[in-house]
Amino acid sequence: MYPQVSLYINGAWTPSLAGRTLEVLNPATAEPLGTVAHAGTDDLDRALTAAEKGFKTWSKVSAYERAKIMRKAAGLMRERADGIARLMTMEQGKPLPEAKLETAAAADVIEWFAEEARRTYGQVIPARAPGIYQLAIKEPVGPVAAFTPWNFPINQAVRKISLALAAGCSIIVKGPEETPASCAELVRAYADAGVPEGVVNLVFGVPADISEYLIPHPVIRKVSFTGSTAVGKHLAALAGRHMKRITMELGGHAPAIVFDDADLEHASKILTASKFRNAGQVCISPTRFLIQEKIYEGFVDRFVSTAKAVKVGDGLADGTTMGPLAHARRVEAMEGFVQDAVKHGATVRTGGSRIGNKGYFFEPTVLTDVPKEARIMNEEPFGPVAVVAPFRDFDEVVSEANRLPFGLAAYAYTKSAKTANAIAAAVESGMISINHHGLALPEVPFGGVKDSGFGSEGGSEAIEAYLNTKFVSQAGL
Repeated sequence: MYPQVSLYINGAWTPSLAGRTLEVLNPATAEPLGTVAHAGTDDLDRALTAAEKGFKTWSKVSAYERAKIMRKAAGLMRERADGIARLMTMEQGKPLPEAKLETAAAADVIEWFAEEARRTYGQVIPARAPGIYQLAIKEPVGPVAAFTPWNFPINQAVRKISLALAAGCSIIVKGPEETPASCAELVRAYADAGVPEGVVNLVFGVPADISEYLIPHPVIRKVSFTGSTAVGKHLAALAGRHMKRITMELGGHAPAIVFDDADLEHASKILTASKFRNAGQVCISPTRFLIQEKIYEGFVDRFVSTAKAVKVGDGLADGTTMGPLAHARRVEAMEGFVQDAVKHGATVRTGGSRIGNKGYFFEPTVLTDVPKEARIMNEEPFGPVAVVAPFRDFDEVVSEANRLPFGLAAYAYTKSAKTANAIAAAVESGMISINHHGLALPEVPFGGVKDSGFGSEGGSEAIEAYLNTKFVSQAGL
């Protein structure tokens, strides 16, 4: 059964002090599932006090002990994966196998950063005079405010919480109101593993109200946000006014480039699966499919055939390969993108419409002949709509790939090592995967350039944003 989701503040699950709640809907039916506590200013003050106290405690715990507790949390996530995944599917809509994969992957993320906790090395810097020691020491930056989205209720939160804990920071997570239960279960795993009171705090509420209150607060020393570029720029500016460190993982519009020497069957199979995973509600989802002219029609035929074979339905039903969109706003957005593209002369090869009138289902959609003036060629669709266009040569496709201000992810397919090296160097993105889909593993960097963000939430460099470097120069007496 779906729980009534509470706030988690100072080691206790609690309603909001004002007793306010928000309704949680099942996207497969558009019917209420339950409620989530709605934090007010008094609740945020409680969380800030707890995080300040928690930081003083946790920052003194050795990295070795922090790692032990985190590994225990990873074990609890694996033990509870089936139940957590079911909650995620109920509230978010994705097929149950995808929800199970996300829950299991969270355990891997926790374990990776648990090990990184023990590797926050400093430096000994050679001195210019005898008897002097010069040290660069890594210290936790302080309490963190983190803001996580609904498309991956666990995947995004687990990176932010694990990074904070590994570095020795406390954290207040503003979880997703649309998908709160699975995020709450992640926090429960940390709590049950023995993370001290006040170190991890979870709140829900109106995103703008919470961010405007937490980010300027003097207790908060670091901000991490995953979401749209527009909101990310606003929060980054707010953090900048108060000299807070930031990590921003923002929107994308990933080009997927297929050269005429690529394995066409291999490329179309992987790219189709990647496009319609989580109903296209993925920041690194391939969006603009740029196919060299010689193989263009063959790729379109394969892509359309595979799109038509996608089984759309309730994520809890056997055989479903694509669930509903997360909420009504996404359905309206998809309808708007398709209508605008058609108005500009686009051809709908398959899909293009809402499915039924119950829940938030939308057809897997493939558009061709879409001019650059169409909205979908310039705005992130964040849904199951793919745009396929031909290109002539290398320079033309690079120009199109780099045309937009986004630079999160990119994909390319070719059998030529020369072309692979050239496209990897030429495309302006924080990540590019060539001949496979190899992004978002715990041990590799994850982040964008240009309007797609700042910093990394993966790999060994991710923890640096949660650490200060203190220089100590000491002379012997």
